[in-house]
Amino acid sequence: MKDRIMRGFIEEIREKGMKFSMDDLARRLGISKRTLYEHFSSKVEILETIIEHTFEEADEKTKRIVEDEAMTLIEKIRAVMMVLPTHYEFYDLRILEQMKRYYPEQYAIVNTQLSDDWAMLRQLIEQGIREGLIINMNVTLMMKLIIDACNSTLDQRFYTKNQITMQQSLEAIADLLLYGLVPVDKR
Repeated sequence: MKDRIMRGFIEEIREKGMKFSMDDLARRLGISKRTLYEHFSSKVEILETIIEHTFEEADEKTKRIVEDEAMTLIEKIRAVMMVLPTHYEFYDLRILEQMKRYYPEQYAIVNTQLSDDWAMLRQLIEQGIREGLIINMNVTLMMKLIIDACNSTLDQRFYTKNQITMQQSLEAIADLLLYGLVPVDKR
């Protein structure tokens, strides 16, 4: 039931923004408000649970990639850059702006997760530099470029308008950052 409530919560946000009520959510789910409160005490608790679950899930996916011995180091870096949590549609600029305004504490958590150094990716890149697979340049700058590029997918309206799926956008970003604009035969 909790997963169903979280999905309904995200649907409400996508349709109405952050200003919906628990009554609206209960109506959407076809359950009583009382049933809703048996699982979550407030909108804030649902929001925090969604945030926690999505980042835990992304960390788990990343960890599985890093530990996959069948993948090359470059394949791991590319795959980590493309990790999408189940509720990625929740992380949209419009929604994040409303979250910043109405739920600043929860926004701060999300913003930190989205903008801080991604430790496992950093470790892979540093390993790639040591092994001569990645150019030796300032890793902090590299991480900023990668994080900013991946976070450009938060502008979901752009990708929807241009009929680019989130997966396609992350693949293109990863390929561009890893392999550049110039084809190998033209270098």
